[in-house]
Amino acid sequence: MNRLRTKYNDQVRPELIKEFDIKNPMLIPAIEKVVISVGAGDAARDQKVFQNMIDTISLIAGQKALGVNAKKSVASFKVREGYPVGIKVTLRKDNMFVFLDKLISVALPRVKDFRGLPKNGFDGRGNYNFGLDEQLMFPEVEYDKILRTHGMNITIVTTTNSDKEAYKLLEVLGMPFSKGN
Repeated sequence: MNRLRTKYNDQVRPELIKEFDIKNPMLIPAIEKVVISVGAGDAARDQKVFQNMIDTISLIAGQKALGVNAKKSVASFKVREGYPVGIKVTLRKDNMFVFLDKLISVALPRVKDFRGLPKNGFDGRGNYNFGLDEQLMFPEVEYDKILRTHGMNITIVTTTNSDKEAYKLLEVLGMPFSKGN
């Protein structure tokens, strides 16, 4: 079993039950899925760069990433229906815990001048969003094989509707939040 999943079952669940006085075990906050998404921008016009971005995100996530196509044409953005506009991958169960463990213990400490993740990334329904500026902090990524650096948005979806419970869940799991606001 994964190290982070073991920590969740052995330490986090009992602490959440105690703090929020949860009687029903089905109401204990848990992480449902993690979604990694990247906007392709002008890289979508160059198939080689776009495929390199897909391969990089697949390598980081440990699961095949999908290219996302435009649903509508938008003339001001020079995008037509069916053009590639982004990349996404949805992680669940073991892949999710492996990615989160790698993110918390390896990737985030490698960020230059890292002072913690912002606490204002919660959406009001218990989900947390944050962005990373580049993909080079992950150990799998080889600098020489990258054609273009790009950022990514990571969304952590929880089973609770309360931001307070979701914050406590992520904090006890080891997510490094900033000390200030």
